Amino acid sequence: MSLILIVDDARPLAEQYAYDLRRLGGHESLLASDGREALDILAREPVDCMLLDLEMPGMDGFEVLRERARRGLTVPVIVYTGTGDFDRCAQAIRAGATSFIDKAETMERVVQEIAQALERRRLESEVAALQKEMGPDALVGSSPAMRKLDEAITRVAPIPSPVLIVGESGSGKEIVARAVHRKSGLAGSFVALNSAALPHELIESELFGHERGAFTGAATLRKGAFEAAAGGTLFLDEIGELPLAAQAKLLRVLEARQVTRLGGNRTIAVDARVVAATNRDLAAEVKAGRFREDLLYRINAHVLAVPPLRDRLSDVPELVQHLVAATCARFRMKPKTVTAPALEALMAYDWSRNNVRELRNILERMLIGAPGDAIGVDDVPPEIRDDAAAQRVGGGVPPRTFHELKAEAERQIIVAALERNEWHITRTAEALGLADHASLLKIMRRHGISRE
Repeated sequence: MSLILIVDDARPLAEQYAYDLRRLGGHESLLASDGREALDILAREPVDCMLLDLEMPGMDGFEVLRERARRGLTVPVIVYTGTGDFDRCAQAIRAGATSFIDKAETMERVVQEIAQALERRRLESEVAALQKEMGPDALVGSSPAMRKLDEAITRVAPIPSPVLIVGESGSGKEIVARAVHRKSGLAGSFVALNSAALPHELIESELFGHERGAFTGAATLRKGAFEAAAGGTLFLDEIGELPLAAQAKLLRVLEARQVTRLGGNRTIAVDARVVAATNRDLAAEVKAGRFREDLLYRINAHVLAVPPLRDRLSDVPELVQHLVAATCARFRMKPKTVTAPALEALMAYDWSRNNVRELRNILERMLIGAPGDAIGVDDVPPEIRDDAAAQRVGGGVPPRTFHELKAEAERQIIVAALERNEWHITRTAEALGLADHASLLKIMRRHGISRE
């Protein structure tokens, strides 16, 4: 049961609305005859939605909307009018109202509008809670592979030595680097530098800084990334792309803990913790003469391997939920949900060719293209639907809920791992990163998995 505040100077009409809202929607109502009384009620009562008349003596509906915004109140407001002046209703929407209706509408229509406003508020609250809980740089997923990675991050984060993050392109290496910084307790900033995106002639300037006049175009002094990350973390993405000359200078900085800006002769002490990432096999790059062996030994004091999406399929539902919420917030869109059939298509897609970055891009396309608040299977890109259909085996009825889809993915991963290890329980538990064979047996019992 929701509490609706009806604000209208026409008392008999407001009382009729209150009666009909209780009869048709099961809502309780409070009545206010003017804007000032409405604001007083909002200050002391847990109102879920406000039905607001624009035309009132004294403080009218527009003033109520302005004061609501000034006080930071988030209660949804539906404005209604008996004048038919929809231009004023549109102005009210721009002032923060959720929607508007005409007083000539049926009460069934009013109840439906209130239900939609309440649902939007619920979804917005869920998104806000999710963002607060997880943050923009959260590691999402509870699969064995992600639990193992999270435990490794927790172990190495407090130790200030360099960290090397390895993983395929798009698997989330920068998210892992930010998690290391967040758990390290370092007070300084997190500074990211993409080695592959920098022109070779600017790499040293970006890393170490330059003095004024050091080269053509150096009109002012510039601090490098090492200085900017003082007391914090310097993330060197795609470190395998650094040219050999820059690798040699980077090694000297890591060993001496000091830099010299280009065009300068003064050494500056630096204390940034270096976290590097690569999608290359750096050992193979060393053999090919493209990466310095001494630099590799210096940066791989701790190695964190980011699992590709194909090795953590049970995380897809959680990733979808998180990425949809984050994308809606970033684009300032109304919160949207992914229906079970659409999630089923995403779960059935062959992610061996793609990674989390591709999942995010696909979801952005779906969010932008979906006309309503729910993303259905028709909003899934055709190439995803076609591939998912080709991947399905058997003729059983697919699971329909979020939890069923996640459980099915986990079951498939466990069965596949058992088959790879010839149903050897201890060996399979180790391969999945589980604590012991008892943990695997517990999961098997939960899913009804047996060799027979």
